Amino acid sequence: MNYQDNPYPFRQDSSFLYFFGLDFANLAAVIDVDEDSEIVFGDDLTLEDVIWRGRQASLKEKCEGTGVRETLSFHELASILSSADWDGRTIHFLPQCRSENISTISEALRISPVAVSPRASETLIKAVVAQRSVKTEQEIQEIEAALDITAEMHIEALKMCKPGLYEREVVGVMEGIALSKGVSLAFPTIFSIHGEILHNHSHGNLMKDGDLVVNDSGAESASHYASDITRTIPVSGAFSEGQKDLYRIVLSAQQTAIEAVRPGVEFRNIHRLACEIIISGLKDLRLIKGDVQEAVRAGAHTLVFPCGLGHMLGLDVHDMEALGEDYVGYTDTIRRNPEFGWRSLRLAKALEPGFVVTVEPGIYFIPELIDRWKAEKKCEEFIKYDVVEGYRGFGGVRIEDDVLVLEDGRRVLGRPIPKSVEEVEDACSH
Repeated sequence: MNYQDNPYPFRQDSSFLYFFGLDFANLAAVIDVDEDSEIVFGDDLTLEDVIWRGRQASLKEKCEGTGVRETLSFHELASILSSADWDGRTIHFLPQCRSENISTISEALRISPVAVSPRASETLIKAVVAQRSVKTEQEIQEIEAALDITAEMHIEALKMCKPGLYEREVVGVMEGIALSKGVSLAFPTIFSIHGEILHNHSHGNLMKDGDLVVNDSGAESASHYASDITRTIPVSGAFSEGQKDLYRIVLSAQQTAIEAVRPGVEFRNIHRLACEIIISGLKDLRLIKGDVQEAVRAGAHTLVFPCGLGHMLGLDVHDMEALGEDYVGYTDTIRRNPEFGWRSLRLAKALEPGFVVTVEPGIYFIPELIDRWKAEKKCEEFIKYDVVEGYRGFGGVRIEDDVLVLEDGRRVLGRPIPKSVEEVEDACSH
């Protein structure tokens, strides 16, 4: 694999895909607002390329369906940008993560590579975020096409999970479903009996009777729109009573949070609502004491829920995150809370019709975090550490769905995937 003719799998930049719809490599584009023109830069295949890769349509032919009439060779990009720069015109560009793109901009604008990222246009970033945040009906159809495949993946995982299998055996089948549909994963699969590790991409554990598996996975549509679903699966096919108690707390938090989704509501307040339900449930189980709202204000919930409730979803599973998370999830007046747990909330601002968001509360018993907090006596006026110790090794529970904000409420996207205790156990038995 470490060979020049074996490149990494290509995935088009999402903003380029959104505005130009061209899904192949080695392209750039310029929109000239003053001249009311668009130019796509790229090069047609050489005969040598055709021998190895087969004939393809020319760049001009590929651009015909996009409304772009002018195409130029890629090497002309630098001269176009340099000329505009010499003329004193403002050049807007989005943040870049690929070194070759940074190098191209650096050379064209005659600035140091380290100066490229700070020069990214805040005006353009905000304009792109505003446009891409509101999904059209066609985009919703793409997300639901991705969710159709994801539902197959999750239902198959529910059927397969049993003691004696390795996690990778189930993951291989799930990812094979996506590949068999001609699509890619929306993100690396999280499937683990160690669900307390929030982004656990290891699949080497042997599943045992009594384990819970957190399955956070999703496919892209053919047009690269993402899906993102999480279910928590009892490996034995049935939840223990203790597992049911915690699972139902998370499910209640998720269902209540989804019902709170509507235009004008700040997502950070929905996050807080979910936190209060989690703390209230844990109080019923005697892990928490004292006033629920005061415990949340003190941050006691972040011992078991140290992350955010959800994020925007679209062409990226964490939609537009590469443009800057604060531009996507925050505003000039709604700023990120720097406190532990709260600072991990990717989306806080008021919801608008057309937004697609994930709602994914969870409860996680993280041994290292428990040890640290217990040693520091943190929030001990609310947390009963002697009871929490009994849950060491429990793992985690997360439940996640993708939700469209409507003019008058919300709609959970995709066909239903088993979620209640009874539905999950029934699916595991088939």
